[in-house]
Amino acid sequence: MAELVPSVFGANIAQIGESLKVLEENGIKMLHVDMMDGSFVPNIAFGPDQIKMMKMTTSLQFDVHMMVYDPDRYIPRLVEAGAHMITVHAEAGPHLHRSIQLIKSYGVRAGVVLNPGTPVHVLDCVLDDIDVILLMTVDPGLGGQRFFESSLQKIRQTKKYIGNRPIEIEVDGGINDDIAAKCIEAGANLIVVGSYLFNGDIKKNLTTLKETIQKEGNA
Repeated sequence: MAELVPSVFGANIAQIGESLKVLEENGIKMLHVDMMDGSFVPNIAFGPDQIKMMKMTTSLQFDVHMMVYDPDRYIPRLVEAGAHMITVHAEAGPHLHRSIQLIKSYGVRAGVVLNPGTPVHVLDCVLDDIDVILLMTVDPGLGGQRFFESSLQKIRQTKKYIGNRPIEIEVDGGINDDIAAKCIEAGANLIVVGSYLFNGDIKKNLTTLKETIQKEGNA
């Protein structure tokens, strides 16, 4: 069954507390939190201190997507802040395997993020160590971008590449209800939605997305 994972980067920062409450009340279990350093990507967002503050206000599990160089510097603080799952970009540091092992040493689920231009085979040496592959379906670091249609083929390729390993496929970027359905059909099961969800009536958008995901999951 696929799962909707709202991205707090798409929320109104002045209403984050209210938005998180709405998500909880409507059955959401996990929140996608983007950490950006202004160098690996052009934006700056949600450092460990801000993540810790958010975590104190909600029971949602935190899926922290690290868009930073040298992620190992921050991993211990993210675990302390309450991260349930941490994903790092394949290009973010010199020792991807070490980063994955560091995350897992804390008992936290670990994953690797692949940009649209990053081939799946870069995971050859860590494929048996990860819990999730996060496929960016837009270029990382900026909200409100248009979904790359070529991502659907990459999802299918990743699904085949994983084989029977218990690895989840997460997708992030430019996703609405129609695109969510296509991603699930292609093999994704963690669907990150930001701008589309938080622009307008959150409850209504949640209902639409959840109905789509449930329908595709039962197809």
